[in-house]
Amino acid sequence: MFNPFKEVELIEATVFQPLPDKFRNKRRSDWSDPNRQGAEVECFLEGPSFDRSGNLYFTDIPFGRIFRIPPGGDIELVAEYDGWPNGLKIHKDGRIFIACYKYGIMEVNPNDGTVTTVLGSVFSEGFKGTNDLHFAKNGDMYFTDQGQTGIADPTGRVFRWGADGSLDRLAVNVPSPNGITLNLKENQCYVAVTRTQQIWRLPLMADGNVSKTGVAIQLSGGHAGPDGIETDSQDGLLVCHLGVGIWRFDDNGLPTHLIHSGDAHRLMTNIAFGGPDNKTLYITDSLNGNIMSADFPIAGKTMYGLS
Repeated sequence: MFNPFKEVELIEATVFQPLPDKFRNKRRSDWSDPNRQGAEVECFLEGPSFDRSGNLYFTDIPFGRIFRIPPGGDIELVAEYDGWPNGLKIHKDGRIFIACYKYGIMEVNPNDGTVTTVLGSVFSEGFKGTNDLHFAKNGDMYFTDQGQTGIADPTGRVFRWGADGSLDRLAVNVPSPNGITLNLKENQCYVAVTRTQQIWRLPLMADGNVSKTGVAIQLSGGHAGPDGIETDSQDGLLVCHLGVGIWRFDDNGLPTHLIHSGDAHRLMTNIAFGGPDNKTLYITDSLNGNIMSADFPIAGKTMYGLS
């Protein structure tokens, strides 16, 4: 008999690589003042993503940095600019895109470190603060526009930037849209809605429109709410729950696993699947400045940049 109250399997994540001391300089920034309530920070890591060569890229929001870990190597600085890079995803053709809180959707050249705005406005209006992005199998980019939205200002947005150049607003009333991904059939778009502790499901119709948006998962506890999310090869959904860990929900929305660090003060913000069988989770431990890792029994779905 199906038991929806199956015991959750616990998996502990450990430090894979810490950010070297040469990249740490605790101080305030224009991003951390409003988003960390004026606290001094060394970094706030986000956006892990692998390229075809096995390089693991990730971002540091408050100080405008993009880092890379080569296979078997150590963390190295790829780019530094006057922006706030958050989510990072890699296109099938090798181009690296970031959702920049300050400037919009950007492209990073890993060879010379230049960072260029490729989508800085929508219908002559600036973004609130783009947060994360995800590529569909056809090259369409889905991304969230979070800014300072929340329950008192539920005006965050979700966009689809088509491979054909079209731009669609899929949602305009989201109280803090954050991580974003698609299910395996790509007929459901999932969005982490941080300030209401929810994962929203946006059903994608055959004509590209969205119908009957609803709550797929309701969370509670932790320091803020859900952050980065990703789908695995069994259509499960992994959710970075700040201050709690990383939940894995099955395709019925029920919890099966919890990846944790043993430390509630770690804010594990985002994940990427990697390793030879795509069953190793690489996790950004944002404030402590670590890349964590954990062995996972289920492979991740194949990302567009690796397809």
